[in-house]
Amino acid sequence: MIAAKRFWTDVTVADRGIRLDGRALKTPARADLVAPTDSLAAAIAEEWRSVEGAIDPRAMPLTGLANAAIDRIAPDPATFAAGLARYAQGDLLCYRADHPTELTALQGEAWDPPLDWARARYGIDFIVTAGIRHVDQPAATVQRLAAAVAARAAFHLAGLSPLVTLSGSLVLALALAEGAMTEEDSWNAAELDQLWQAEQWGEDALATAAREDKRRDFRAAARFLALL
Repeated sequence: MIAAKRFWTDVTVADRGIRLDGRALKTPARADLVAPTDSLAAAIAEEWRSVEGAIDPRAMPLTGLANAAIDRIAPDPATFAAGLARYAQGDLLCYRADHPTELTALQGEAWDPPLDWARARYGIDFIVTAGIRHVDQPAATVQRLAAAVAARAAFHLAGLSPLVTLSGSLVLALALAEGAMTEEDSWNAAELDQLWQAEQWGEDALATAAREDKRRDFRAAARFLALL
């Protein structure tokens, strides 16, 4: 499939909508791409100004997230939010290694603080276990975290979604979204096990490239939320 090439000269913003040579930029579903904030609109416009030659969607993550917010999430935000909220039942931070002691200590240092933040923030508790066998979290925990997700608008859900799915942790995503953790700290917490394994045994080029792709997507989602 041949990638589309740049066909516009000027990129402007009007009423938070993107204009290519004066024409409204459309989402894949043909809705006007209009951002909820001036900052996000300006950043999306800059992605389009930066295109040289063929259009590469991978180089335009903010545009992609905005498209998702408008076309996929806004028509039924409750259903989308419910899908993200399911991560509360199996949050990464609640499943620890039982050995070696070095790894368990690192997990405690990185994962206990965001769990403590969530306990205080939402008035909930967590069951933390060793191993991968599933444990049910308290009903109140699941309900309150689900409510926290459901309260978010479509654009916020669009930014939150990659943070949750890439990290496997609703708690880390919420902590980052609410400013309780930095992007770097939340990423390092999410990748702790993989980074530790790589330090012990090394890592091949394919695994390194895959992690770099995940990091790029994670960073873009965090920036998207920061611009809202």
